Amino acid sequence: MLNRGWARKGGAMKKGIVVALLASMALALVAGTAGAGVAGSATIGVAVEDMKAVALGWSAKNQLLAKDVYNDNNEKVGTVEDLIIAPDKQVTYAIVGVGGFLGLGRHDVAIPTGQFKPEGFKLVLPGATTEVLKALPEFEYAK
Repeated sequence: MLNRGWARKGGAMKKGIVVALLASMALALVAGTAGAGVAGSATIGVAVEDMKAVALGWSAKNQLLAKDVYNDNNEKVGTVEDLIIAPDKQVTYAIVGVGGFLGLGRHDVAIPTGQFKPEGFKLVLPGATTEVLKALPEFEYAK
């Protein structure tokens, strides 16, 4: 269940904030975070004083990955399967799985993150239908 992050101060979290949070998280993953290191070694991990910020932070795994995607008619059209971080360290696309059962027959498509609209605890892709998404080119990971 989305327990944190989508609803803030009585309203839906703004799309720009979602993208900024994802970008910040991606940047932290790629660039690393400050922490106490061992003399003569690279800095690894998070300092004790930074742990509270980490614990209170936003989790893509818990709040976005494997979450259902709905259209503006409140119909489920897919599930968020992955996030793509571009070389410039920006979260640019969500991979949405459409159709299938237990991963078999699923059609994965890349959707720009700016096209999603968080509404309360739901992730909405306005104008989407299962048929429209299945008609998009299938996303395949680079080999």
